[in-house]
Amino acid sequence: MVITKDVRAIFLDARTLQSAAVERLGQGDIRDAAEKAWGATLRATDALVLARTGKLPEFPAETATGLRQLWNQDEAVRQAGLRPRYYTRLGLLHGHCFHMGLCEPLEDTESLIRETSGYIEDAERLAEGEIPREG
Repeated sequence: MVITKDVRAIFLDARTLQSAAVERLGQGDIRDAAEKAWGATLRATDALVLARTGKLPEFPAETATGLRQLWNQDEAVRQAGLRPRYYTRLGLLHGHCFHMGLCEPLEDTESLIRETSGYIEDAERLAEGEIPREG
């Protein structure tokens, strides 16, 4: 199924971005790391929305709308806390750190960057009901 392959490819992209974020963090570039972690969050959320609705968001606003709809419809999405985690990364990593250079306190920003892998894992777990397992 095309959607299944697309979902898997988008999650792979999210994991690749997250890996690059951690690498940039290790190189001391917290702003670039923050933006890559935000991108990973956005891609993982895109994949979840696609898996659950069959529609790939074209713009970040559509991603946010899709996440809010899933939040309202699905207890598992609420239990995973995806909506507040998404908006925290949008505001702090993308907005404050990347765009405005306001990355302090560094420990908090670094934690958000590193913890994005957990966000991706949770989004993928929630999408798995829609992704048939191979092999």
